[in-house]
Amino acid sequence: MPKISDIEETPNPNAVKFILREPVSNGVARQYGSAEQTENDPLAKSLFDVGHVVSVFYMDRMITVEKDEEGDWDELLPALAVPIRAAEAVAPSPAAAAAAAVGGSIAAVTSDDPRLLKINEILDERVRPALMGDGGYLEVLGLNDHTLSIRYQGACGSCPSSLTGTLMAIEGMLKQEVDPDLEVIAV
Repeated sequence: MPKISDIEETPNPNAVKFILREPVSNGVARQYGSAEQTENDPLAKSLFDVGHVVSVFYMDRMITVEKDEEGDWDELLPALAVPIRAAEAVAPSPAAAAAAAVGGSIAAVTSDDPRLLKINEILDERVRPALMGDGGYLEVLGLNDHTLSIRYQGACGSCPSSLTGTLMAIEGMLKQEVDPDLEVIAV
């Protein structure tokens, strides 16, 4: 049963990040945008069951919960803490640690495009740690010619600054270091 180490606000006013003492996943990011998607995930399902929850993201020792406009954090935080504390902690596995070290998505691992490997190195070193600090994450979906498709997860998924300033900063960084013609789109 994971203990909550801290609860942090995120740049997204409708999302909070729970920092845990024990991991609830082995380096695998889990994102759910509705209760219907959580059929095989008891932790995510129990968080949606609290009510007013519109998305759940978790990875390792972090859980980010986003609420709807009607939800009140003063009421939701104690209610959300109950299923989090009741969740099963997972023991780190060597295979999961190796998979997490690769970063990005399967598209990046299976691609023979050297730009995609370089992109994921840059994202792993400079972007993903900052996003995780804010309760979010970024998944690379693929690279088609000069268009990189990404998906924001967690608090970043609906945060206005992710879809504007952060996206432009990522694109500028990747244009400078990988491909001057690169366009980055969030889907």
